[in-house]
Amino acid sequence: MPPAPVRARWAWTPDDSEIWRLAWPALGALTAEPLYVLADTAIVGRLGTPQLGGLALASSILLIGHALFIFLAYGTTGAVARLLGAGEHRRAAHQAVQSVWLAGLVGVVLAGAGIVFAPGLVDLLGGGDPVVRHNALVYLRISLVGFPAMLVGLAGVGYLRGLQDTKRPFWVALGSALLNLGLEVVLIYGFGLGIGASALSTVVAQTAAAGVFVWWISSAVARHGVGLGPDLSVIRRLAGAGADLFVRTAALRGGLVLTVAVAARIGTDDLAAHQIAFEVWSFLALALDAVAIAGQALIGQALGASEPDRARALSRRMIQWGLVTGVATGGAVLAFSGLLPGVFTVDPAVAGLAFFLLLHVGLAQPVNGMVFALDGVMIGAGDLRFLAGAMVAATSVLAAGALTVGVASAGIGWLWAALHAWMLVRLATLLGRFAGPRWLVTGADR
Repeated sequence: MPPAPVRARWAWTPDDSEIWRLAWPALGALTAEPLYVLADTAIVGRLGTPQLGGLALASSILLIGHALFIFLAYGTTGAVARLLGAGEHRRAAHQAVQSVWLAGLVGVVLAGAGIVFAPGLVDLLGGGDPVVRHNALVYLRISLVGFPAMLVGLAGVGYLRGLQDTKRPFWVALGSALLNLGLEVVLIYGFGLGIGASALSTVVAQTAAAGVFVWWISSAVARHGVGLGPDLSVIRRLAGAGADLFVRTAALRGGLVLTVAVAARIGTDDLAAHQIAFEVWSFLALALDAVAIAGQALIGQALGASEPDRARALSRRMIQWGLVTGVATGGAVLAFSGLLPGVFTVDPAVAGLAFFLLLHVGLAQPVNGMVFALDGVMIGAGDLRFLAGAMVAATSVLAAGALTVGVASAGIGWLWAALHAWMLVRLATLLGRFAGPRWLVTGADR
C-alpha cells in the first residue's frame, strides 16, 4: 500500500495522548537529580571559580552513582509494566518492595565506601588544584550521606511508572527540588555558609522524597497482600537481572567522566565551562528521556499483553516524538546561549567558553532525542543485553576521541566533537536493532 501522507503521519493520534499522559509528568521525576545539581551549580558558581570546579568534580562522581543504579528505576519500570500487561499485579507489587530493599542495601554500602575513598576518587578526576580539591571533598562527603535515599527514590519511581502513574513522582520531584533550592538560599545567602551547605540541602531533599515513596508503596502493596519484609531470593534475582543495565550505564557514565577528567587537564576555566555546558546537556538529556519513560511503560505493557504490532507502532511514534522534542530543546538552547552562562558564573573567561560549548549542546539535541526514545523502547522491551554491548561499543569511540584530545593538548571544542561522535554511533546501532524482530519478545517474563 502507498505510504501515508506526511500530514497524516504527523497528525495527533490516541497513541500520542498516551505518550503525552505519561511523558510530561515523568519529566519532573526524571530530572530531579539534575535539578539539584543545576541549582547547586548556579549558587555555588557565585561563590567562586574554585568552588565551581570542586562541584564539577564531586557532582560527576555522584552522577556516576545515579547513572550506574538507574536500573533500579528503569529495570523496575519495564518489568512491572510487563507484569501489568499480563495481569500479574501481585508479582509486580512484590518486586517493588524488594527493589526498595535492594536500593537501600546498595546505597548504605556505597555511601560508606564513597566517604572512605573520596580523596582517591577526586584525585582520579584531576583534583590537582588544592583549593578545588578541598571544595570537591566537602561537597562529595556530605552528599554521600543522602545516597541511600536517592537509590530508594529511584526504586519507588520505577514501580509507580511501571503502573503508568507518573504524576505522583512528578510532584515529589518538584517539591524536593524547591526544598533543595530554598534551603540552599537560606544557608548560603542567609547564614553565609559555603559549598557544604549546598550539599546538605540536597541530602535533606533526597531523604524527604524517599520517605514519601516508601509511604506510597507500603500503602499500595498492602492492597495486594504483599509483605514489606526482605525476600533474599528475589533480591538476588533482581540484582542479577540488573547486571546488563548496570554495564550499559557504567560504560555511559565512564565515558562522560573521562571527558571531565580531560577538561580538568586542559585548564580550570575550561573545566568550569565544561561543567556548565555538561549540566545543561545532562538536564536536557533527561528531559528528552521523558519520552523514553513513556516507552518503557507502554512497550513493556504491550509486549506483556502479547501485542508486538502495537509495540512497534508505539515505538515508531516515540522516535518521532524524540526528534521533534530534540529540535525544540536545541532551538531553545541556541536562542539563549548568550544568556545562560551568566546564570552560572560571574567569571568573563568562563562565560565566554561556556557560550561556545552551549552551541554544541544545542546542535546535538535532535540526535539526542531520537537516541533516548530508542533507549526507552529497548529498555521497555527488556533488550538489556543488546543495550549493554551497544553502549560499550559507542563509548569506546568516545574514549578514543577524548584521549586523543588529551594527548594532543587540543581545545575543549574537540572534546565536544568526540561527544557528538558518541551519540551518532549510539543512534546507528539502536536504529539497526529496531529494524529487526529480535527485541519483540512477548509475555510476562523476557
